[in-house]
Amino acid sequence: MNNRIRGINLKEGPLKGYYLHALWLRERVTDEINLDTNNLQRLYDPSLIDIDIFILDYKINNQLLYVRFSDKTESNYNIYNLHKEIIGKDFIPKKIFWSASIDLKMLQFDSSFLNNDEKLLINLLEKFYEYGFVIINNIEAKEKEIIKFAERIGPIIETNYGRIFDVISKKKANNLAYTSLGLSVHTDNPYRKPVPGIQILHCITNEAKGGDTALVDGYSVCEYLRKNNKCYFDTLTSTEVLFKFIDKDIILENKGKIIELDSNGDFKQIRLNGRSDYVPLLDKDRLTKYYKARKFFFKLCNSSDFQIKFRLKKSTLMMFDNHRLLHGRTKFFPNTGLRHLQGCYLGHDAAEGKLRLLKSLSN
Repeated sequence: MNNRIRGINLKEGPLKGYYLHALWLRERVTDEINLDTNNLQRLYDPSLIDIDIFILDYKINNQLLYVRFSDKTESNYNIYNLHKEIIGKDFIPKKIFWSASIDLKMLQFDSSFLNNDEKLLINLLEKFYEYGFVIINNIEAKEKEIIKFAERIGPIIETNYGRIFDVISKKKANNLAYTSLGLSVHTDNPYRKPVPGIQILHCITNEAKGGDTALVDGYSVCEYLRKNNKCYFDTLTSTEVLFKFIDKDIILENKGKIIELDSNGDFKQIRLNGRSDYVPLLDKDRLTKYYKARKFFFKLCNSSDFQIKFRLKKSTLMMFDNHRLLHGRTKFFPNTGLRHLQGCYLGHDAAEGKLRLLKSLSN
């Protein structure tokens, strides 16, 4: 066997057709000399490895690949684990786009998962990432109960609104959410860096007339726009907008596109909030095109084809993806009864990390 092997080409099994570079493999050694067994972090900086490192020998035994490197390091690799990494297999399920015909029953759960029912929590988080929201019933209708739910998933993100915030009609409110006005569907906090990924709302009481909740799968609307009006789609994915929030204590600003794509052209985030967006002074034609595109997108998001409406009842909690879903409410009348929700924010890293951990332990 050539004693200066720069990489391995396996001829069978799940890694057939892949070229395993010597340095790429060397960075993935798992012995105690190179990897901390408690946190699985490297005990060295891979940039210090000789870039001309090569493989002295390798052997395959069932699903294990043994490799001996020129720096005298030896390691065993699980071939199937390498394959999962190469193809990008993840425990986070693929998104399922939905419209107004969605069945809410399949996305409703009972709060019993708070009693360490990890299978139910896995199912809840999977549905959340597939559809962008879940509804949990029988959460005790008292203040701060939302914290127990949120911390079962991950740490709460504190903002200038507090660790948790009260959605209730107030005088001189610093946000229209804290009034009784109706709110067209929107995403929250587009002026933050970063924009909170997950929002949770817990209904403590909802006795007032009005105040029904509206939800829209923004990604479903975006996909419709991409297929049916590519010109508008291209405009909204390329025009950067300023989002701004101002009150007596803080000024928050952030720039972003209404529809943001990742490097693969997949949907990454939506920012739609007519109360806080300011398009820059572009040339006349670009501005006209942008305003037409935004108006059309807004119309789609508020159409009966995509929007669902329902009433959050007392003891009900809703968790939704603030990067994907748009939410709103109808006007309510405080003189007819009290409407009080409490809310908080989580990061996607916490929720995704929880799901990956639970699924890896259950396999």
